[in-house]
Amino acid sequence: MTFSFTSCSQEDEIIEDTEENPEAPGNNLPDISGYPVVGTNQTTFFNNSQSTTTQAEGDNFFGQNANYLGNEPSYTDNNDGTVTDNVTGLMWQQSFDHDGDGTIDVNDKLTYSEILALVENGFTYAGYSDWRVPTIKEMYSLILYSGKDIAPESTSGTDLTPFIDNNTFEFAYGDVSAGERLIDMQCATTNVYVSKEVETLVFGVNFADGRIKGYGTRNPHGSGDKAFNYLLVRGNATYGQNDYTDNGDGTVTDKATGLMWSTADNAEAVLWQDALKYAENNELAGHTDWRLPDAKELQSIVDYDRSPATHNSASIDPVFECTKIINEREEEDFPWYWSSTTHESMANQGGGSAVYVAFGRSLGNMNGWIDIHGAGSQRSDPKTGDPADYEEGFGPQGDAIRIYNYVRLVRTVE
Repeated sequence: MTFSFTSCSQEDEIIEDTEENPEAPGNNLPDISGYPVVGTNQTTFFNNSQSTTTQAEGDNFFGQNANYLGNEPSYTDNNDGTVTDNVTGLMWQQSFDHDGDGTIDVNDKLTYSEILALVENGFTYAGYSDWRVPTIKEMYSLILYSGKDIAPESTSGTDLTPFIDNNTFEFAYGDVSAGERLIDMQCATTNVYVSKEVETLVFGVNFADGRIKGYGTRNPHGSGDKAFNYLLVRGNATYGQNDYTDNGDGTVTDKATGLMWSTADNAEAVLWQDALKYAENNELAGHTDWRLPDAKELQSIVDYDRSPATHNSASIDPVFECTKIINEREEEDFPWYWSSTTHESMANQGGGSAVYVAFGRSLGNMNGWIDIHGAGSQRSDPKTGDPADYEEGFGPQGDAIRIYNYVRLVRTVE
């Protein structure tokens, strides 16, 4: 599948002079620093299986993402092949058509080393020479959960909704004509999973299926290195950097995001609906406005420099406390945490799974359980069901399915 468009190509916009062009459109980025979390754009309400009516306080599914929309996504098309995110202050390349031929296909992808070398060797685009490969937190700022997941085996590109604003960004699904799957739209970042139990995994955001995973740098379907897609970024160099204060009352404030968190989790694995209720009915440190975090808020507190394999800790700053669990391969590990965000699917009425973030190992059964996606990955679990039905895992990589996950509270600091 390819995507064609008529706006200016990258080749048209590259300026030979490596000095930044002060006259370039969009040069004046918003004066934004810190780490404002962009809302997920999920305005639909869901029950345990499908979309439902608006949930008000006291309703069975109150407290989900659509009740707390956060910072509304807002973009400015700079008409020069770049897009400014008005919430984060980041400027992005607008199109995945990196070779400038008017079509987004397999030829626009590069290996991980080639992507890194692109900026290391000096890259000028739209008049700017300070582009960088994004961190996982920068890249994830673009994800939108108004998207709908597709099955890995899908071959039809009809009526699909990606997890990125494709009215602003020029996006296409995987190039089926070249042997790719539609979901092969993994976008590389600078974050590499810190683990000794698997080969190098590059954390990437997949805007086709709405997930963060660690991806191997070797081609899983053939020889040579894996080809990734990417968008380069510039501006707000502090984005994604947390600034925690331990309040000494069971809460932690992140001054960078303006969010307050519970220091400890709920110490018990629960269903998604019960996670919503637990958060809504909680009182901690004199506050009663606690809620279940949305997917992007929850991902904001992942520490991608830490892992169970290297630090014997969850992938989170030590200012937080995490319950220890025993995982699928009978070893000590750390939980997955529910978000308030539903991971909507094109199949099965759409609303049966919710997003979680793995702060411990993200296991798959590949002739034995291995940390196949990496602590810090973001996936989804069924909202209801029996974990015993998935004892051997699920899907082509044997993904662990838990159904019962943990809760960490959040509130917005006034």
